[in-house]
Amino acid sequence: MQRIYILVILALFFPITFFGQMPKKLSSDEIYKKIEKLNFLGSVLYVAAHPDDENTRMISYFSNELNARSAYLSLTRGDGGQNLIGPEIREQLGLIRTNELLKARSVDGGEQFFTRANDFGYSKNPDETQRIWNREDVLSDVVRIMREYQPDIVINRFDAGSAGRTHGHHTTSAILSSEAFDLINEKNYVVGNSKPWKIKRMFFNTSWWFYGSREKFAEADKSKMMEVNTGTFYPELGLSNNEIAATSRSMHKSQGFGSTGSRGDESEYLQLINGDMPSDPKNIFEGIDTSWNRVEGGKEIGDILNRVQNNYDFKNPSASVPDLLRAHKLISTLKNEHWKVIKKKEIEAIIYACLGLYLEASSETAESTPGEIVKLNIEAINRSRIPVKIENYRVFCEGLQETNALNKTLDQNVSNNFTSEVKIPLNAPYSSPYWLNEKGSLGMYYVEDPENIGKPMGDQTVKVDFLLTIQGSSIHFEKDVIYKYNDPVKGEVYEPFAILPDFTSTIESNVILFNDTSPKEIPVNVMAHKASINGEISLQVPEHWKVEPSSIPIRLNEKGEVKKVSFFVSPPAGQSEGVLQSVIKSGGKEFNQSLTEINYDHIPKQRILFPANAQVVRLNLSMAPKNVAYIKGAGDDVPESLRQIGYRVTELNPEEIGDDLDRFDAIIMGIRAYNIHDELINKQKALLKFVENGGNLIVQYNTSRGLKINGSLAPYDLQLSNDRVTDETSEVRFINPKQSILNYPNQITQKDFEGWVQERGLYFPDQWSNEFTPVFSMNDPGESAKEGSLLIAKYGKGNYIYTGLSFFRELPAGVPGAYKLFVNMISLGDEQKTTAVKQ
Repeated sequence: MQRIYILVILALFFPITFFGQMPKKLSSDEIYKKIEKLNFLGSVLYVAAHPDDENTRMISYFSNELNARSAYLSLTRGDGGQNLIGPEIREQLGLIRTNELLKARSVDGGEQFFTRANDFGYSKNPDETQRIWNREDVLSDVVRIMREYQPDIVINRFDAGSAGRTHGHHTTSAILSSEAFDLINEKNYVVGNSKPWKIKRMFFNTSWWFYGSREKFAEADKSKMMEVNTGTFYPELGLSNNEIAATSRSMHKSQGFGSTGSRGDESEYLQLINGDMPSDPKNIFEGIDTSWNRVEGGKEIGDILNRVQNNYDFKNPSASVPDLLRAHKLISTLKNEHWKVIKKKEIEAIIYACLGLYLEASSETAESTPGEIVKLNIEAINRSRIPVKIENYRVFCEGLQETNALNKTLDQNVSNNFTSEVKIPLNAPYSSPYWLNEKGSLGMYYVEDPENIGKPMGDQTVKVDFLLTIQGSSIHFEKDVIYKYNDPVKGEVYEPFAILPDFTSTIESNVILFNDTSPKEIPVNVMAHKASINGEISLQVPEHWKVEPSSIPIRLNEKGEVKKVSFFVSPPAGQSEGVLQSVIKSGGKEFNQSLTEINYDHIPKQRILFPANAQVVRLNLSMAPKNVAYIKGAGDDVPESLRQIGYRVTELNPEEIGDDLDRFDAIIMGIRAYNIHDELINKQKALLKFVENGGNLIVQYNTSRGLKINGSLAPYDLQLSNDRVTDETSEVRFINPKQSILNYPNQITQKDFEGWVQERGLYFPDQWSNEFTPVFSMNDPGESAKEGSLLIAKYGKGNYIYTGLSFFRELPAGVPGAYKLFVNMISLGDEQKTTAVKQ
């Protein structure tokens, strides 16, 4: 039977199956593809450093053309990058990118894994990366994941010998993966309960890019390379493998990586770095038995499944069920635990689909609290002629095992609906990403349960296990409890069901700034996650800070009700930093969690429980009231930081830039504004006219590629580069300490560069005309000095300022020195005006 079907393609047109979204209902064609995959026992693991590093063409090729298990191990979750779809950065961005990777894998057919490594930002060399990550811990994670996944073939995206030529995280991913090649088969290298495994061969997914040009790559020795044509065309779908891969890559929406699919032959090159080279250039699995003969007792299973595949009835998939049940019984008795677990799960999903089964457990509420009773709606239907009986269903979570006997025959195409009430255990864990439950280090997330290491997401808190009897065979089908509702526009919407604390509270600002000793009103929003609860809320303050009142009684009557309370906090006289924490006491318990929700259409709704904290900073800023315009960039939360210190900030859309800009003292361009706003293409003339008339234009970093501008970025020659200083503790040298920008209205000293986070800055210009004056010199260890972090130029009556300093990270983090310097940029020129008035 020569028919080609792709398991994942209908995901392009119908809702995707993964945590918290509408369940996938397989077509007859997709079922057949699953049967093909069931008959292939081989695995490939692709390894790189970040979300978006993976080659989706290769992952899709292995999964859909070769039917192999295909997975991507991303060492980090991409926490250190920028966000092009919203304001979330750091941990929240990492959670978004985790789910975008899951969405990508749902399209290309792969699986997804992570280590505990935290993407702390750009790293120029692998030595720094491994020091900050804690090399041995990340290496042990790689070994653990490889042993559990048991890949026959490992493919590294990057070259282990590329130190200094690419991101240090990239090189490190290849270094650790290559070292793991031998370690995973080393009995004396103990990682949890993982057992040794031997990889057959390891490749580096090279390309012309690593050689510097297509011409150099054409001349390279390819005797140790395999050429793989990933341009396979699937006529049944009218799509190429690379079109599927482009759709997968386009799931990285927070990075703006929308990709256009390609058609025709396209070669990928795999350079052997460990193991033996296949003699057959078209058989990467040469020497690996990928049939059922691979496992003891597998021949009989293979014979049955070959019969299923050859006799498959596309109009009546349920005709395959009797043979599938026979194979299922044999798979359940395999001695090889690895393949038994994998193939048992696969064949059960096929049986489920062939029967047209639909089993669902939905909660009547989106969330619950420990000790609360939850009503579940159970739906069960069998849309085949095969007799199916539901014996019982078991609701379970930590501390709960509740079985409901049914003994109910599921007649063909008759919907069966049941209800059940369960009490959430008092010790049930809250719903929040497992790697964010405890505070980690700069380079590593803390994961309390080692069993979670590698998992993209933790298990759903509450599940239902359905026990069915099908032609005398008993099979369990496990489903997450979900919440669903009807949206007038989107239709049926699915969300993960969550267990939350009785109360959550959120201090309205993450960073609160004080520029004098006057008290500030601090609003706190308290949310109830159950009905009719009361308690007492207090605000804990750092030493030498004061708060009034000491506590406030609260009562909330409705679930989901939010009540705002306010405290007045007074800072000490001198500069000081610390943490406020909101604490609610109720029923003998303390609740100090803040709930953050992330809700984008392309990923499931996410909930994170953070400590209900806010940073407080007592500054000693000198500044005058200013009217500032801000054009927001990518993942940019600077405007709120400027409002906190007293500026009047108007957020302008790019299309609003016109001839009336003189009402502002300064205009600030957000990070990458010229990269993401098409509307800026013809706005530069108006912006430079504003400067010429006496205003200050502050342009924060952009990348040279894809500038959306008609003309020059600056009034004089200015060339952007990839120069950056990633060490946030690196020395900052003042080129001319007497410059006005370093002295008015605030004196800037070396102390103002203490406490910076993640980096000094990025994408500095490396060439500029004489009209520009550099302010700072800085560099990472072992590198030459970079002077392009802050450049100022007089233009007409005003000032043009370009800066690659990472104010977008430092201001939301409450770094005092960053505020002082930013105020000085806004105030540039005021010193001369003040002097002229005095004279």
